[in-house]
Amino acid sequence: MTEKDKVYRFLNPKGNELPVQTYPLAQRLDTLDGKTIHLSITGEPDIAIPLEKKLRAKYPSVHWTMKKSYMPNPLPLTDEEMKTTDAVILGVCW
Repeated sequence: MTEKDKVYRFLNPKGNELPVQTYPLAQRLDTLDGKTIHLSITGEPDIAIPLEKKLRAKYPSVHWTMKKSYMPNPLPLTDEEMKTTDAVILGVCW
């Protein structure tokens, strides 16, 4: 077999990408006063403890809600939470 007859096969290093449903970005809030902001923390929650304390101290007029998960995927908001939440902060901690 000569060099010209050799066939090389390569794998694509980026893999197969699954289709992702995208959503447009929401409008910025004009003020945080009286708003409900949801903290969604995934991974190790240790860093979330001081973050939550600092946010609550810096923005006392905000109603804060939180969900924590040790898995890499955030816990989804319920339908009721989707209706009452004004903004979401997603934090991935590893």
